[in-house]
Amino acid sequence: MEKIEKISEEFSKYMAVIVLIIAALSLLIPSSAIWIKTSWINYLLMIIMFGMGITLKAEDFVMIFTRPKDIIFGCITQYTLMPAIAFGLSIAFHLDAALTAGVILVGTCPGGTASNVITYFSKGDIALSVCMTSVNTLLAPILTPLIAYQLLKTTVNVDILSIFTSIITVILIPIIMGVIINKLFYQYSQKFIKALPMVSTIAICMIVGSVVSHNSEKIYTSGFVILAVVILHNLFGYLFGFITAKMLKMTPKKIKAFSIEVGMQNSGLATSLAATAFPSLAMATVPGAIFSVWHNISGALLAGIYKNWECKENKS
Repeated sequence: MEKIEKISEEFSKYMAVIVLIIAALSLLIPSSAIWIKTSWINYLLMIIMFGMGITLKAEDFVMIFTRPKDIIFGCITQYTLMPAIAFGLSIAFHLDAALTAGVILVGTCPGGTASNVITYFSKGDIALSVCMTSVNTLLAPILTPLIAYQLLKTTVNVDILSIFTSIITVILIPIIMGVIINKLFYQYSQKFIKALPMVSTIAICMIVGSVVSHNSEKIYTSGFVILAVVILHNLFGYLFGFITAKMLKMTPKKIKAFSIEVGMQNSGLATSLAATAFPSLAMATVPGAIFSVWHNISGALLAGIYKNWECKENKS
């Protein structure tokens, strides 16, 4: 088990590099990942969400009642700011219907488990990060389809029921199962947790590899534009999350968690929803896949910046 834990730590440490290599390989040599069927994306995401559920305890949700202001503002910022930025960038870059749908879905999704990992590396408030992720994910079945519908109804036909059902199936049920398993078989689940970074990284790589390899030709034609949109969306999320937390006079640890949580979306969910809700728009899955690659890179860089901030605070 110690070997698995060490290997898992290495996966966690170099996750950004691993995902980037897989994405590049899938783009340059599509045959290397074309065997990963797009129909597997939901199941891979369910594995990731189940892993997230196993890391949660009932006590993690107590903070909702002890620090409601942080959670409420986190939810409001996540579900207003990020969709608005996504919508604005889609207009500014004149994206077509498929890419607009994909970008909007990224913007309307909650934060993912990667934000918790980056918050940990940044020495931020992990409890706040986990709670924001959990609450925003629980609200996703209602807020994600409604906001996506409002922003996309004049562009494409949005199947609200399909998005709602997908989030329940792919996100909520696996998380709830993970929480139950953790409660009933705590001793065994703690051993499994040690392997989670490795399992999650492999699942993310397979999702990215699948989407990129199946859409490699189309990515070549519009990849640079969508990459610019994804990068700006992510960076604006970090920036405005930071500013909002500063305005609310949060502590440095909370500011880090808040900023990271707002800026990092559950891109795997966005990819899954795009494939489910817009089956005729193949390129709708691309923004989520590119975001999966980019936010791991930007998150790792931001963690380094926030760590240095922590060091300067301790010296002063």
